[in-house]
Amino acid sequence: MTFSRRTFLQGTTAVALASSFGVKAIAAPKRGGHLRVAVATGSTTDSLDPTSTPVTWGFINLATSRNTLVGTDHAGTLIPKLAESWEPSSDLKTWVLNLRKGVTFHSGKTMTADDVVNSLNLHRGENTVSPAKSLLSPVSNVKADGANRVVISLESPNVNFVNLLRDDFLVVAPSKDGEVDRTSTDGTGPYVLESWEAGRSLRYKRYENFWDLNNYGFFDSAEVVVIQDNAARMNALRSGQVDLVNSVDLKTVPMLKRVPKIRVEDTPSGMYYGLPMLTDVAPFNDNNVRLALKYAFNRQEAVNKVLLGHGTAGNDHPIFANDKFNDPTIPQREYDPDKVRFYLDKAGLQSLEIPLNVAEAGFPGAVDTAQLYASSAAAAGIKINVTREPDDDYYERVWLKKPFCAAYWNQAITNDARFTEAFLPDAPWNETHYNNPRVTELVVKARSTLDEGARASIYHELQRIIHDDGGLLNPMFVNYVWAMKDNVKRPEKVSTLGDLDGYECIARWWME
Repeated sequence: MTFSRRTFLQGTTAVALASSFGVKAIAAPKRGGHLRVAVATGSTTDSLDPTSTPVTWGFINLATSRNTLVGTDHAGTLIPKLAESWEPSSDLKTWVLNLRKGVTFHSGKTMTADDVVNSLNLHRGENTVSPAKSLLSPVSNVKADGANRVVISLESPNVNFVNLLRDDFLVVAPSKDGEVDRTSTDGTGPYVLESWEAGRSLRYKRYENFWDLNNYGFFDSAEVVVIQDNAARMNALRSGQVDLVNSVDLKTVPMLKRVPKIRVEDTPSGMYYGLPMLTDVAPFNDNNVRLALKYAFNRQEAVNKVLLGHGTAGNDHPIFANDKFNDPTIPQREYDPDKVRFYLDKAGLQSLEIPLNVAEAGFPGAVDTAQLYASSAAAAGIKINVTREPDDDYYERVWLKKPFCAAYWNQAITNDARFTEAFLPDAPWNETHYNNPRVTELVVKARSTLDEGARASIYHELQRIIHDDGGLLNPMFVNYVWAMKDNVKRPEKVSTLGDLDGYECIARWWME
């Protein structure tokens, strides 16, 4: 297979992360001020380790104190970060990254290719528990070629590979003698982490030697606090204790919009709230049971009553309607008690009783969602026993362990990333324990398919398989709803690859 540079550039544009929304900023960025952010999720098990499984607290820290090799600009297009440029081989199996020169860690250490190699290798190998392990599983070798070049070899072609290096976990940390201190506070990001308490707070000051202070690092300092209680978080904003909150209590949106000098923003995204089932655990190992459970959910009711209209109905696969690879021909699954009974009958069941373990840490509104689901399912012959779990440690105790639970997923970097992370059998975050050889075959095939139309057909088939056979019950895609003081400003367009501008609210926003 031949692959010209022009074709590569066209391919990069084709997979650009262009799912961004926003309103126009009032003024150009300026320096100064102290930003106080309150977020809804954090856990005492959170750490600085980029191979751990963080929630919002941890993701913000990765985006604030550290850097990935590539990133996305305000329009969602792939841009250089610590890698200044990149070049694939003609067969798409070797990628050369040219590193930005003169980048220093907060400690003063100069970043080298060895730091990059060792940081990427943290997420590789049999013993790693990194969520990014599956993204790098096709990598056969990572090596330094001098102080400022890294060569990455793949076992098979991947047109999207460089996009995967945007993943939040793939930050670069300092290394010594081939080892990375995974819990170090040291990074190359626009802010120095001055102090932190696991899952509770973070405090930063601007790093004056950051490599791009023209576009990042406008606040003098910033802090993040975790306030899980919705009312307390909203009160902290109204009383002036914080400047910015995420996961606005949707019932309070009309009231917040009437508060002087507070601005509420509603941003459509590809983030979804899901109810994953373990497909290797009875009764979820029977697809007839899975289909019965999918038809027992009234999605529009959840959008109306839980999201209060701040989102759209999901369709049991992970690709957002605005994604260019979304298959619009897949019929929207609706609540249908007759089909519930039909599939229960095919499974040889007259009725069904199952547990559902949820917490607000799974996603905001998960408890109300579960109760609505239990009510609609009961009318169709399924009894769902809802257990509310404690929020703390939910993702360590419940997710990936209980056979039916609640979880959220941010918008995928690429379709390849989502199917690789969540639906391949060896993926650490395969939350449904799904193992379908056809899915694996199609994911690998899409990576080497240059023609965008042909690649779209592959992704369409993947969506249909997950929709018809997978263990994901995806009730709804969710808008990000933030509230902030009116003097907190942001770029005209924001990333929807994660909450609060792809978690870069401290890195990219400013204060008027």
